[in-house]
Amino acid sequence: MTNKQEKAILSDKDFNAILPQRTLLPEWAEQEAVVLAWPHDESDWQPWINEARTTYVKLIKAIADAGAGVILLCHQKDIGLAKSMIDLHLPVLIFQAEFNDTWTRDYVFLSCETARGNQPVEFVFNGWGQKFDARKDNLVNQQLSQLCQLSLVSCDTVLEGGAIEIDQNQILMSTASCLFNPKRNSEHTMQDYESVFTDLLGARQCHVFQNGHLTGDDTDGHIDTLARFTPLRGLVMQSAYNRPDDEHFTGLTALKFELEQAFSDYEIFELPLPDMRNSDGERLPASYANFLICNDCVLAPVYLQNEDEQALNTLQKAFPNHRIVAVDCSAIVQQFGSLHCITMQIPVNTLQPEVLNQMKKGVSVYDA
Repeated sequence: MTNKQEKAILSDKDFNAILPQRTLLPEWAEQEAVVLAWPHDESDWQPWINEARTTYVKLIKAIADAGAGVILLCHQKDIGLAKSMIDLHLPVLIFQAEFNDTWTRDYVFLSCETARGNQPVEFVFNGWGQKFDARKDNLVNQQLSQLCQLSLVSCDTVLEGGAIEIDQNQILMSTASCLFNPKRNSEHTMQDYESVFTDLLGARQCHVFQNGHLTGDDTDGHIDTLARFTPLRGLVMQSAYNRPDDEHFTGLTALKFELEQAFSDYEIFELPLPDMRNSDGERLPASYANFLICNDCVLAPVYLQNEDEQALNTLQKAFPNHRIVAVDCSAIVQQFGSLHCITMQIPVNTLQPEVLNQMKKGVSVYDA
């Protein structure tokens, strides 16, 4: 087994003794690629499969316009269709893989900076507390990491990428409703989590918030639906200030108070809350905070709702040095997620040079 194929499986207690210093990079670090997973008709996407795929094609174009390539996980039987729908000149590397669903934010590896380059780091993914079958998702990184310069490090803690947010000062935030779900890590204490966040991801401070949750959110309150850092000591949060009678108003207002207490010198930008429902009348977790920062752009989800324009204006104030690019996610939210949930960024100096070279030549299929 070569160094690039090694998989180091370490318990939480091993990190201090074995791992070199590493730091989880903030999302605004320069990116060379974004990982997506092509919607397939064996998943719950089936009723919206055409709309979802059309959204992915538009998102791939937006990522390319932001100066990043796309690594597209794809079932073997869908490769031909994906190639026929995507502009063949775009920097897209199709990677054949089996996966349960498309929420790459929660099962694709995180990228941590080290003295030797960026290293892929994965956690256990168990379908958001054993709600859904995730056995294939949980195996993806064993294959995908062969594209990276450094070997994959695996941690036996259950954790999703959307559950944590970090800034350039290594301040990390998350939510108690997610971390302390008994079907994730039933025996983990706050001290256990802090040890993982500090030793593996380089966090210097950890803030875990008690409030905030969107109806319909299967993740138990991922932070990426609620509050996000900006590069300029700011916080963008999904608020409900525009809907004082909404069921979310109390919880989101309490979250704002927590954020103010934890980050007293940060500017907080509040996003309006839409009231979006599916054809069965169920409330959808349409969060404007579920955006993706991609180089000089913020790819912002919109939902064809009255609040879209106000949300885009707020994001522009929060990110004055970025272009705000609206991406229609009205089809994606039908499956109770949004734009950030279906993406995972890969910072510069993570992938092997030959992988980057192939990706830059246009749409192609990776041949291991």
